[in-house]
Amino acid sequence: MSEGEKLQKILANAGLGSRRAMEEWIKQGRIRVGDRTATLGDRADTTDKIFVDGRPLKISRTQTYQTRVLIYHKPIGEISSRKDPEGRPSVYDRLPKLENERWVSVGRLDINTSGLQLFTTDGELANKLMHPSSGVDREYMVRVLGEASPDQMERLRQGIELEDGPAHFTDIIAGKGEGANRWYYVCLMEGRNREVRRLWESEGFKVNRLKRVRYGPIFIPSRLKQGNWELLEQPAVSALYQAALLEPRQVAPASSGQQEKMQRQKNKRPKAAPRSRRK
Repeated sequence: MSEGEKLQKILANAGLGSRRAMEEWIKQGRIRVGDRTATLGDRADTTDKIFVDGRPLKISRTQTYQTRVLIYHKPIGEISSRKDPEGRPSVYDRLPKLENERWVSVGRLDINTSGLQLFTTDGELANKLMHPSSGVDREYMVRVLGEASPDQMERLRQGIELEDGPAHFTDIIAGKGEGANRWYYVCLMEGRNREVRRLWESEGFKVNRLKRVRYGPIFIPSRLKQGNWELLEQPAVSALYQAALLEPRQVAPASSGQQEKMQRQKNKRPKAAPRSRRK
């Protein structure tokens, strides 16, 4: 076995999952380097032949050290999973195709939530950005039926006991009103399932619009329409790595052919996703 980086790090960087998940794959015997089954502690480099479930993993010499990150404006009606037995449209249907890489979602948005969704080819970056220990906050615009009292807003800041443990908003600011509805800006340090909605519901409010507008240092730009995406450039990518407490990596340059292919996909008018009804 050659000297190099830890095998689980190479697999994570290839976008297959977090390092912890890759460690489990190695324990399960799913990874082979050359003609031998890999074990925890093994190292590899870009000259080694790596197989995942018997299939060769193609890694370029620069892939371990470079990355891609894009922002996507998710519409209501799309799921954040790659596949769905019900046949609903997925956010992955809209993303540009990659060669020998895959997009890893940085957190998920439920089918009835719109807004900013980040994707990267660096599994370690995605895992760090999602983990509460990194202290990366998420900001949402939320419209509720009714107006929260000062006491209710303070309880939402201090913490509410939900069925899966205590939760709270790190910040909450009242926005404009629309008839019987009121907009609020709220921030969270984690991304549990339907956490924003459940916090408001604990105070008796119904959420009728929810949009993520920021993830760490990245805001959704007003120019980015629903269903569209754009690749982040080096300054924004470096800011994400710093927020995740990781050493910044260089943005991977695309070949002329890749650039043309991505541009064609970007300019292609996306199909409108059907609006989902909550049960």
